[in-house]
Amino acid sequence: MKLHMDTFSQRFRQEHSSSFDLAERYYAVLSALNNLKLTEREIQLVAFMGIKGSISFANVREEFCRRYATSSPTINNMISKLKKLHVLTKIDGKIKIAPIIQLDFNKDVKLEISLVHRQATNIVSEKLPD
Repeated sequence: MKLHMDTFSQRFRQEHSSSFDLAERYYAVLSALNNLKLTEREIQLVAFMGIKGSISFANVREEFCRRYATSSPTINNMISKLKKLHVLTKIDGKIKIAPIIQLDFNKDVKLEISLVHRQATNIVSEKLPD
């Protein structure tokens, strides 16, 4: 007897101790699924911005530098790369995460991932309701 499934569903549940941990995991998954090849530090920056909102303010940059033992020029280099990848964007004169991937990490995050075995004609990316 041969088992055949048209689709396969799996559910994973992980608990995270802080919104920073949750944000880091979320952006690491997005990086992996989209083959962005973000470094650990870049994921930390995006996650930090996901919590803080922007990295444009001096006090927020200083907090990131202290927390992750890095420098402001390093942040600038990462921002440049992340803007080219459309992970970050400039909104109202401030560097922010692209709205399509910005979530409220004070709430639980539920991801639905569809890996389709064919060429998609239209790529759809949307936020799912809470």
